Amino acid sequence: MAKTLPSPTQATPAALRVYVLVGLATVAWVIAYAYIQPLADWLAYGLIGLQTGSHLGESVAFFFYDVPKVLLLLTGMVFAISLLRTFFSPERTRALLGGKREGVGNIFAALLGIVTPFCSCSAVPLFIGFVESGIPLGVTFSFLIAAPTINEVALVMLFGLFGWKVAGLYVASGLAIAIVAGFIIGRLKLEGQVEDFVWQIKAGPGGVVEHLTWVDRIQRAWGSVREIVGKVWLYVVIGIAVGAGIHGYVPESALVGIMGKEAWWSVPAAVLLGVPLYSNAAGVIPVVSALMEKGASLGTVLAFMMSVVGLSLPEIIILRRVLKPRLIAIFIGVLATAIMLTGYLFNAVL
Repeated sequence: MAKTLPSPTQATPAALRVYVLVGLATVAWVIAYAYIQPLADWLAYGLIGLQTGSHLGESVAFFFYDVPKVLLLLTGMVFAISLLRTFFSPERTRALLGGKREGVGNIFAALLGIVTPFCSCSAVPLFIGFVESGIPLGVTFSFLIAAPTINEVALVMLFGLFGWKVAGLYVASGLAIAIVAGFIIGRLKLEGQVEDFVWQIKAGPGGVVEHLTWVDRIQRAWGSVREIVGKVWLYVVIGIAVGAGIHGYVPESALVGIMGKEAWWSVPAAVLLGVPLYSNAAGVIPVVSALMEKGASLGTVLAFMMSVVGLSLPEIIILRRVLKPRLIAIFIGVLATAIMLTGYLFNAVL
């Protein structure tokens, strides 16, 4: 039986103050976002005095525009997503997935992976918790693939740099990969490739269940914004600086032949490069944006980005504690193959 943790009583004036601050912050966010472009142009061409259309001017204006734009989008969307995530604790996720069969379970697990808190350090306890709850191995992998692959930082930055269509394609392809890869792993019957001690762990009593007020949820969401943005802002700046250099100085012809649709080997090369390369999504996507502007194909750059984010080296190392080498290799192979097929599909239809 799960224990209930009562929420601390919220005084009405304190709650009202929180709501007013959220409203004022929302208005300030909208105003700031509306004036990014004129401010960037004034800084680059007015204050600094760079020549319009020059390589340096284009690069600097790109940098001044993208940095505040991405950070504003990141702040707003992480707050909204974190607010949603307060409704999905690990214990609640386990309860929702319990008893789900393969197929429907894979779909449900992948959808939950989008909104459930997840990081590399939580991979092992989540995996053990799912196994001891009787959730099938393939369903567990659908969750473990979707949670990091459909990354909120990546989603926000893709939306800000490319629009809702590309962001939607990213979510749809990530879900498809998680569902299909998890189903394949489940069909291979690889339970014997899980370390023996995992099966010996017995599920204990339920964890603490919290009843949160909206003030509690807002405060937790703001805490997530400070934590996530505080960790990735430097990656954003560095990534956009690299992207600005590509935007201003790299000719289109230099990239079309390497990462364009005509280069059949570009997708597997991008995935192979991304598998061992661990990087924050905030540092990868501005570079992806600049590459696409110079003629790189969408399928190729998305395959690269998803291999970097979805096949996180720290996560693989940590999962080795509960998975035997054969299952780790199959996990990497199935996921990498699914990402490559997705890259080829996008290149073919877009």
